[in-house]
Amino acid sequence: MSLEDLNRDIVNCERCGRLSAYIREVAFRKVRRYRDWSYWGRPLPGFGDPEAKLLIVGLAPAAHGANRTGRMFTGDSSGNWLARALYEIGFASKPESRHRDDGFELKSAYISSVVRCAPPENRPTRDEIENCLPYLLRELELLKNLKVILCLGEIAFRGTLRVLRGKFPEVNFRGVRFGHGRRFTPEGLPYTLYSSYHPSRQNTQTGRLRWEDWISVFRAIRAELEVDS
Repeated sequence: MSLEDLNRDIVNCERCGRLSAYIREVAFRKVRRYRDWSYWGRPLPGFGDPEAKLLIVGLAPAAHGANRTGRMFTGDSSGNWLARALYEIGFASKPESRHRDDGFELKSAYISSVVRCAPPENRPTRDEIENCLPYLLRELELLKNLKVILCLGEIAFRGTLRVLRGKFPEVNFRGVRFGHGRRFTPEGLPYTLYSSYHPSRQNTQTGRLRWEDWISVFRAIRAELEVDS
């Protein structure tokens, strides 16, 4: 099994009937501002450097963002916040992520999510999350150089924690709780775990997530990886 094999499995996945139907409907109906686009309209594979030391885990593709463009965190405001931060800290080749052929590349970073299809109202069910988590587990097994996992939002954090608990049953995760800018190093876990608010409009436009608070998480991760190298 390679990342390429895994990504093919993800793109062809139809485990969740509700989500499969929804992303096809969104791709067919579109929205006026993107009426000239040919929507991706399929589950989203992970994206980035196979030698990544940093894994970034989000919730799910946006209906008219990644579900349209065919690449994680691409084509919406959340993707722009993430791309700018990754570029400023040296993990990306460009400060913007607009479409999957724009030349945006990741360096020592990989982007994934706990759900691979855009869910209605951005709210996947518990069963839909459970159906998708095995893909995240397989990514962890294939990203051999991984040192840090950054979870964006509480649902992504909880989903990632479920995967880690299953993969490392001997590790004590007591006290590992979501919060912005938190860092966790449970004994026996081979990764450092970070959590951050998601860079959604709901957070960035209300001031819940300010740019300095956001970029400080990436500065801390970069510093940790430089010490480790």
